[in-house]
Amino acid sequence: MGSTSADHPIKRHPRILVIEDDPDQRDLICEALRLHYQGAPDDTIVGVATVDETVKANPERFDVVLQDYNRPDVNGLELLTQIRKMADVPVIIVTSHNDLATATKALRQGAEDYVVKLGDYLFALPVVIEKAIRQHRVRRQNARLQQDLEAMLSELTTKNVQLRESLQQLETMATTDHLTGLANRRRFGEVLQRTYSQATRYGFDLTCCMCDLDHYKQINDTRGHIVGDQLLLLTAEVIRGTLRTSDVAARYGGDEFVLLLPHTDVDRALAVCERIRDELTDRAAQRGDLVQRLTLSVGIASLRANQPDNADALVAMADRALYVAKDKGKDRIVVHQGGRIGQNPRLSVAGGVLPRDAASRLCGKCQPEKGIV
Repeated sequence: MGSTSADHPIKRHPRILVIEDDPDQRDLICEALRLHYQGAPDDTIVGVATVDETVKANPERFDVVLQDYNRPDVNGLELLTQIRKMADVPVIIVTSHNDLATATKALRQGAEDYVVKLGDYLFALPVVIEKAIRQHRVRRQNARLQQDLEAMLSELTTKNVQLRESLQQLETMATTDHLTGLANRRRFGEVLQRTYSQATRYGFDLTCCMCDLDHYKQINDTRGHIVGDQLLLLTAEVIRGTLRTSDVAARYGGDEFVLLLPHTDVDRALAVCERIRDELTDRAAQRGDLVQRLTLSVGIASLRANQPDNADALVAMADRALYVAKDKGKDRIVVHQGGRIGQNPRLSVAGGVLPRDAASRLCGKCQPEKGIV
């Protein structure tokens, strides 16, 4: 829609369209306006009689429209509606029909003002016209400001969403291992401290499992880093598919993974680790292009069974148990049994460790007990 002078300060000679079917009244109104706006060009004040002439004159070209209400060709409200559809221009109803209900209908339907043809109404028309133009201009400016504000708010909302997504991506990058998609060591440390505090406060068990791929360095050196990365990805996939949503798995470094299992005792953790080992060996065997046989060693420690002094001590106990599993032939699970590591620093095994088809328990004196399948 084209711009009108309602977008700018009111001109000395506003463009006025007078719609009046009575020729005497139409001429009278136009002459009175020309007298007031002396020096106005001939096309500044235009009078028309019919709807067709109104359409041809194009109300959009004018700053204001004076419309007669009582018409022989069309209802006054219908004509007002048509004009409002054709142009965003203020419409002033000028009529001899002095009726409050009619005036109210016209104003509700979009008329800017309502003037009754009584007394010296012709002298009042310029004041009403300029007031209508100003009011209309203010409304248009407010509407544009509202649109601009809504656009700015929409853009701000979009930018806020983008910022949150960027922050989430940065947080993910900062707390996730780039290769496996598991939590990294930093993230694991945060979850460990929080979960350990909750476990000690509310009295539930918490088990830590340190897992290490057997012969990984040899595989990496002989088969290459691509195969090594594929083994790490496979291990992460198996671990992720075995654990619950409440459990946490992280790549602790190199080929070492750590599991944190809240509300889980040693027996339950043993069963989980056995499933991971069996699944990993089976999945690797199906991938004949990787290795002939892939095995995993695991060390386990728990809050209730080992009573560590702090969260780091719990991880250290599981790590010491893993060291024993690696030292005694790999491909097995060793459970740290007994008191604090400070009371049992060597954690060695006398008499060997149970083979792969069973998990071994270590007592406080580091003697193997019965296996748990």
